[in-house]
Amino acid sequence: MIISENCRRYTNLSGMKINLLQQLNKVLPLVADLTYAHIAVYVRAKIKNNFVVVSTIEPHTAFNPFKQFLLGKLIPCIQEPLIKKSMDTKRKCHGQRELDFGKFLNMYTFPVIDDNNEVIAVICFEVNSDDAKKDGFSRLMRTALILLKNADKNADSHMYKSISSRDGIIITDKDERIIFANLAASRIYHVLGINNLIGCHIFDRQLTMHITKETILNKYPYEKEIEAGNLIILKRDIPITEAGNLVTRIIILSDITEIRKKDKELMIKSAVIQEIHHRVKNNLQTIASLLRLQSRRSNSPEVKEALRESINRILSISVVHEFLSQQGEENIDVVEVTTNILTLIKQNMIDNSFNLTAEFSGDNIILPSKQASSLALIINELILNSIEHGFADKNEGLIGLNITQNSVEYIIELYDNGCGLPENFSPQTSKSLGLQIVRNLVEGDIGGSFTLYNDHGTHALITIPFKSLTEGD
Repeated sequence: MIISENCRRYTNLSGMKINLLQQLNKVLPLVADLTYAHIAVYVRAKIKNNFVVVSTIEPHTAFNPFKQFLLGKLIPCIQEPLIKKSMDTKRKCHGQRELDFGKFLNMYTFPVIDDNNEVIAVICFEVNSDDAKKDGFSRLMRTALILLKNADKNADSHMYKSISSRDGIIITDKDERIIFANLAASRIYHVLGINNLIGCHIFDRQLTMHITKETILNKYPYEKEIEAGNLIILKRDIPITEAGNLVTRIIILSDITEIRKKDKELMIKSAVIQEIHHRVKNNLQTIASLLRLQSRRSNSPEVKEALRESINRILSISVVHEFLSQQGEENIDVVEVTTNILTLIKQNMIDNSFNLTAEFSGDNIILPSKQASSLALIINELILNSIEHGFADKNEGLIGLNITQNSVEYIIELYDNGCGLPENFSPQTSKSLGLQIVRNLVEGDIGGSFTLYNDHGTHALITIPFKSLTEGD
């Protein structure tokens, strides 16, 4: 997107030429890493006798002590003689740039020529002199230029994604024989008992005999996960063809043994956590069943009512653990929790003749399990208060939930269409156990605020600052 915007803003390039540069820009991350080069794409600017840099790429395989911030900048042509020469002659060039007294960078320029034999841009490689002296650099540079010249127009940009200094690089000739292998690739195969890769055919039995499992990744068919010995290797295969014939092949090898080991450990841990949540849910339901049994044996209406409220509080927490045991994530959807709590209350606390309806509106909130457990209890208490006080002597009622957010907090509004709060009612001085629980949980556990007000029924307004959710983790 950036290259397209810069071209339209600073140049007179046509849409077709911009598309060609966008396509080439896909391969530049890999090209920069192969050649240890800072890459800049120069195009003639709208302003005469000026170039403009429309794209820059930094390598992940080398340190560049002379970073320049050229993107979108106008540069007089006279200041870039090598770029101008490459653009005028339609040839690649090699020279040096002095960025500091006695300190030089190697410059390699590559003209981008369209189907009409017009130069539309020049790709400039700037390489530290030490990196340019590394073994095999000339081979890497030739391969990079072949890649630029023959980049597949329909290729997935993931194929050309960046590599790291720890990744193995293997390059073959047109006959699939290895002509280059970097130190990381040699180390990987050395573990498998192979000491010299140069000259081997890529499919020689010597290279493949240790492979015990190959998995082709569905999303990226050019990638395979290979198990060999004690290693797990991600292999990315990049064939470069010209007129349907193979010119060279680039193979990227990433040792992901430790990553897969950690993935397996996380899967086991996740399964254990899910099982724990399932058992907590079962234990909570067992406690609720015991309290239900105790309630049936009691002759006191006050005891029965207190036990019923306790049962519902326990079951509202079990709803959260039920979600966590099923989905294996430590996050909870507030609307789902509220829906399930309403279902529990209908089953346990409301007479069958009472018609309770619900409505939900606004945004959705996904909360960490700790805050979700507290919020489940809060919602349970507020709904119970509505049923006990707001709908007294009524045979139907409405419970609503509206969720919004601003730049700093979530705003949760739970309301009913009941008789509303009594005159001169104050939540701060109320001795209601339910409201005390709500206030303590909102202010203590969630770090939010809580208010009650009348508006055609009772409205409870809860705010949860975003920062309290991250602090709670």
